[in-house]
Amino acid sequence: MAAFGKVAHGRDVSDFGFDHVDGAAALDQLGKKVTKFLESRQVDKPLCLFVGTSNPHVSWTAETTFDPASVEFPPHHIDTPSTRDHRAAYYQEIKELDAFLATLRKLSGQHLGENVLLIYTSDHGSQWPFGKWNLYDYGTRVPLITAWPGKIAPGSISDAMVSWIDLLPTLIDIGKGTVPNNLDGRSFARVLLGEKTTHRDLIFTTHTGDGNKNIYPMRSVRTQEWKLIHNLHPEFAHTNHSDLDRRPMAGAYWTEWAQRAKNDERAKSIVGRYFQRPEWELYYVKEDKWEQSNVFDGPANIQIVATLKKKLADWIRETGDQQTVHAKPRLLAEPQRWHPEFFKPE
Repeated sequence: MAAFGKVAHGRDVSDFGFDHVDGAAALDQLGKKVTKFLESRQVDKPLCLFVGTSNPHVSWTAETTFDPASVEFPPHHIDTPSTRDHRAAYYQEIKELDAFLATLRKLSGQHLGENVLLIYTSDHGSQWPFGKWNLYDYGTRVPLITAWPGKIAPGSISDAMVSWIDLLPTLIDIGKGTVPNNLDGRSFARVLLGEKTTHRDLIFTTHTGDGNKNIYPMRSVRTQEWKLIHNLHPEFAHTNHSDLDRRPMAGAYWTEWAQRAKNDERAKSIVGRYFQRPEWELYYVKEDKWEQSNVFDGPANIQIVATLKKKLADWIRETGDQQTVHAKPRLLAEPQRWHPEFFKPE
């Protein structure tokens, strides 16, 4: 096995069974190092190659080819000049990543032959409001693109629900290994090969925290049609690095959002929803893909709420989830601690 770039979030993975490790994450350096490794490789045996990139992680510093005036963004974002500048820079990083993926695929074909399974994915959604550090689909639904000449039908698309925990057993299965019984995930190899059209009925996702700037534990369960989110501590203010740091090309647009929210009702609603969450949220994701309409209190949804609550509670118990709060939170009752420009103390 060989690892290049940002694998395991940049931690040293030398002790995880890799025969070769190089942590350089910039795209230009990654391409050169992977090329050199493949060109110098003499052994004729199977290879598991991990390549992790920093694109499109903040900060988005590349000179963009996108016109800020023409970019699109989700309905729960606020249209400001800085937002458009950030979005254009973010798109550029995705564009450059796409080109790099093409380079990697070409290299694998040149040096590893045709029997190569390529998997492209991401660990979470982008660092935008309601994305990373959230359990909305914008933060948890990630790309999963695969290619395997002669095995996976070109251009095929699947609606099967799979989870990241399913990747390891899938790779073991495809490699003709024995999948351990104690793994949480299960192989979706038959979906890739076109032998099955479904995989999971339920997907569970979690968020607890990230350092001392992102303390907001939540849990969720999703079906093909519904998503139930449990915000464990609705008395906490939902904050993260973006709105607290507001660094250029990472979250600086938040200053404009806060100013706009003082006089614009739509902006006020978006910013308010970002910082303050109810304990329970229910979305009919089959039609409400941006999860804009919380129907938890809908009389017609009593049964689906009860069913999903039980599924989530059972999973929390089975996994031994202690629902720990790992650091001191920012409280809604103390607004001056977390967002002084918008929520002023009475």
